[in-house]
Amino acid sequence: MPDQVLFALEVTLNGLMAGVLYALVALGFVLIYKASGIFNYAQGVMALFAAMTLVGIMDGQVPFEHLINVIFGTDIHGFGWQVPALLAIALTMAVMVLFAWAVNRFVLRHLVNQEPIILFMATIGLAYFLEGLGDLMWGSDIKTLDVGLPQGLNGWIDSVTFEMFGYGFFIDNLDIVASVIAALLVAGLVLFSQFTKQGRALRAVADDHQAALSVGISLSFIWVLVWSIAGFVALVAGIMWGAKSGVQFSLSLIALKALPVLMLGGFTSIPGAIVGGLIIGVGEKLFEFLVGPLVGGATENWFAYVLALLFLVFRPQGLFGEKIIERV
Repeated sequence: MPDQVLFALEVTLNGLMAGVLYALVALGFVLIYKASGIFNYAQGVMALFAAMTLVGIMDGQVPFEHLINVIFGTDIHGFGWQVPALLAIALTMAVMVLFAWAVNRFVLRHLVNQEPIILFMATIGLAYFLEGLGDLMWGSDIKTLDVGLPQGLNGWIDSVTFEMFGYGFFIDNLDIVASVIAALLVAGLVLFSQFTKQGRALRAVADDHQAALSVGISLSFIWVLVWSIAGFVALVAGIMWGAKSGVQFSLSLIALKALPVLMLGGFTSIPGAIVGGLIIGVGEKLFEFLVGPLVGGATENWFAYVLALLFLVFRPQGLFGEKIIERV
């Protein structure tokens, strides 16, 4: 088999695994949009905040310790203990649930039936507030996140592909684990949305807030539930990307890569988020491999957005989105 074909196959496999992670981030947007009609600009910052909180809890860091030291002249530098990864993840999830309750209590309940642009602007403000809160609580320095996930070259895949093709594929163990976890989470969310009472209530709220209220569905409960789920998705995404590249400000920018995924798959479709993520993941890797050398490289930075622009022109509702027809 020609070397170029083998290289392309390796790139495709890595693209599929990156695509699953893109789909995971996009799911947070889809869930909130389906439940409340809100495009949650803060989803990427939620992933950053969750990862920062997880690292802070694991390291035994005192929240706001720098601010406390400045105001009171103290010299606090942590509790002096380490928290196991699983317990820290559970505590971080509790923080994200508390955050979901606070968003509903202090923001969303005051914006029921407001124009979509007002809700969108509220999430922009929420993103900057959450980013600043995270810096105050845990500091703005780059953090290392280690929850025990395996990393480095997968020796089994390398040896098997070398025996088959005479060329060993470089597949990172962390990418494999992240893809499996993300795929299981995506499948779970699809089943939750389609086959549970809460999932049906979520879709009812998305269709019409007032009609959902009239049949006894608690709007507050659904919003807290869906923001909690989005917080859990953000936590998983934060763990995967944080373990891969460190917990830093750029982690919040993963949300920007989810935008083309949504444009391809549709803002209201969970399967669309999955398919869109895989298309973007594979497409950007193959495009960089095949076309990148001809145009100077760095095509991964813009390929997804150009593809999304083409979809906006020719199919603005995405592959799985509902086509809206307004009669006048």
